Amino acid sequence: MIKRRALLKYLSASPLALGLSGIPFLPVTAAPAPPVPKRDLIKELGLSTFINAAGTFTTMTASLMHEEVMETMNTTSKEFVMLDDVQDKVGVKIAALCHAESAMVTAGCWSALVLGTAGVLTGMDQAKVSQLPNVAGLKSEVIVQKAHNVGYVHALTNTGVSIVAVETAEELENAITDKTAMMWFLNFTAPLGKIQHEEWLAIGKKHKIPCMIDMAADVPPVTNLWRFNDLGFDLVCVSGGKAIRGPQSAGLLMGRKDLIAAARLSSPPRAGNIGRGMKVNKEEILGMYVALEMYIKQDHDKDWKDWEARVAVIEKEVSKIKGVSTKVVVPPVANHTPSLVITWDKSLVNITRDALVANLRSGTPSIAVMSNEELMLNLTVFMLKPGQDKIVGKRIAEELAKATV
Repeated sequence: MIKRRALLKYLSASPLALGLSGIPFLPVTAAPAPPVPKRDLIKELGLSTFINAAGTFTTMTASLMHEEVMETMNTTSKEFVMLDDVQDKVGVKIAALCHAESAMVTAGCWSALVLGTAGVLTGMDQAKVSQLPNVAGLKSEVIVQKAHNVGYVHALTNTGVSIVAVETAEELENAITDKTAMMWFLNFTAPLGKIQHEEWLAIGKKHKIPCMIDMAADVPPVTNLWRFNDLGFDLVCVSGGKAIRGPQSAGLLMGRKDLIAAARLSSPPRAGNIGRGMKVNKEEILGMYVALEMYIKQDHDKDWKDWEARVAVIEKEVSKIKGVSTKVVVPPVANHTPSLVITWDKSLVNITRDALVANLRSGTPSIAVMSNEELMLNLTVFMLKPGQDKIVGKRIAEELAKATV
C-alpha cells in the first residue's frame, strides 16, 4: 500500500493538486515552431541571374512583375471562380481603359494573333470553329506588306490562312479578292513599309476587310494602348509581359465586340478548337488587368527622366576610356526608350563585340546587353533595378579599360 506521505508528495506535484489547492493551472504549451524558410529555387536549381541591360526579350524572361501584380495573383489563387466570368469582367475593364469595344486576355501576343485571326475566319459559326486549321470553304487569304512579312506571320498561318504580300497601295487594291479574310499590319516595321496606318485602314474600310495590328512591344508610349483602337483597327494585339510588366505568358486582344466574341470561341475553356492549348489561368487574367491599370496610371514623364538619368550615369563612366564613343538614341517604335550606343576604336581598344558581350555575361554580376554590329554595344536601361546603372557603367568601363592598347 502506498504510504500517506508519498501520496501527498505525488499529489502536490500534479496539475490536479495545483487546481484543488487554489493555485491556477497553467497548461504547458509547446514552443512555436520556427518559420519554415522560403525556398530559393534559383539557388536550389543552380540558375544564373543577371542584370538586364538588353530589354524585354522573351529569351531573357522579358520584365519583372510589380509586387501588386504578384499579390493579386497570389490572393486570387485561393478561391474558385468561373473562367469565362473572369474574362467577361476583366475584358470590360480593359476595353474601357484602352478605348476598345471589347477585350480579352490571351496567352501572350502570339495567342492574340492566332485567336483574333480565327475569330475573323469563323465568326460565331461553331462548325467553322471546329474545322480550323482546315479553311476549305472559308475566306482564307491575309494581305501583308512585304516589309511586314517576317516570322510573326506564322501566328496567322497557324489558323490555315495563306499570306499575300504587297508593297504599294495599288498592289494592295489589286490583291483584294473574294478570298481576302483580313489585312495585317506589323507596327514595329511600319517605318519600312510604303503604306502607313491611315492609308492601310482607309483601304480596308473601303472594301470592308477587317484590319489587325500587331503592336506587341510598342509601349511606351502609353498612348499606343488606345491609339490604334482610336484609329479604327478592328483588332489590336499586345504583349502583356514587356513594359506593361504583367505576366510574360499573358497578352491582350482588343477590338470589335463581334470579333472578340468570335475569338473566344477558339479559346479555353472551350475545346474542339485550335486555341485550346492557349490557356490563361484566372490569376494571370487578373494580374494582367492590374498590371495594365498600374502602367496606365504611372508617371510616364518621371519614368522618362529616370531612364535618361540612368543612361547618363553609364555614358559618363564609359566615356572615361580613351577611344570610346557614345550616342544616346531612342528606337522609333519597339522598345521606345532612351538607349545608349557604345562604340570604340579598335586601334585603341583591342576587343571584339562578341568578346566584350561574353565577358559581361560571364562576369560577376552577370550583365546582358545587345548588339548587332561589330565594335558596338546597345544598352537599354528601363529594365534595370535601382542602382544597377552604376554597376553596368563600371563593369563595361572595366572591360574596355583592360583591352586598351
